[in-house]
Amino acid sequence: MMPEILTNTENSIFTITLNRPEKRNALNDALVNSLKDALRKADGDETLNAIVIKGAGKDFCSGADLSALQKIAESDVLENLWDAENLMELFALIRRVKIPVIAAVHGRALAGGCGLATACDIVVASKSALFGYPEVKIGFVPAMVMAILRRNLSEKRSFELITQGFNFSADEAERIGLINKVFDDEKFEDEVENYPAVYSKVSRSAVVLSKKLLYQMDGMTFDTALGVGAEVNTIARLTDDCQKGIAKFLEK
Repeated sequence: MMPEILTNTENSIFTITLNRPEKRNALNDALVNSLKDALRKADGDETLNAIVIKGAGKDFCSGADLSALQKIAESDVLENLWDAENLMELFALIRRVKIPVIAAVHGRALAGGCGLATACDIVVASKSALFGYPEVKIGFVPAMVMAILRRNLSEKRSFELITQGFNFSADEAERIGLINKVFDDEKFEDEVENYPAVYSKVSRSAVVLSKKLLYQMDGMTFDTALGVGAEVNTIARLTDDCQKGIAKFLEK
């Protein structure tokens, strides 16, 4: 039996590959749990600078698989709540992981798969990639994804995406600010390999502090956010990276 995910570390980049190509990398309990385990493992490795999540085969992730949908139909309210919280924990974990988590999307990223991509800190995609939240077509609600969309997009754009359920292109996703970069299909693999390299050229501690602060500011008042920013600014000044950076700059 094939493992649900494959992992690889190269040049301080930890790559997680969803490994259910015959199921279009559809989400089930085993895949979600394997993803969480891999993210926790990576979070404890101080030698890593970034994490990349991608899919094996033709698609990034097509959402929940048929067995997961069957389980939903047969479960009671508490069992469904546990199942939903399992996915919720994955989305929350991505934000708690100290280093950047990058989704590399090719093919289709639909429903929970689109949610997984947009839960990541950065999303890059091949030009032919397709995104969408089609849950409303089967009476479902992309409920947890809304927490992410409302922090990425306008209210009206979010409303359109989640209530109409249409697929949209990588170019459109970039235009509305849902993803960061679109790469030509023929160059996609090389670009995905090269893109995270920037995190080997900047201060790891500064990136870690920046990620934590950015998400910590959600829901804060302006004055509170400024105050927390001042505290993190002070902490950053005392890190080895900052001390060395200042010394190097002054030597010029």
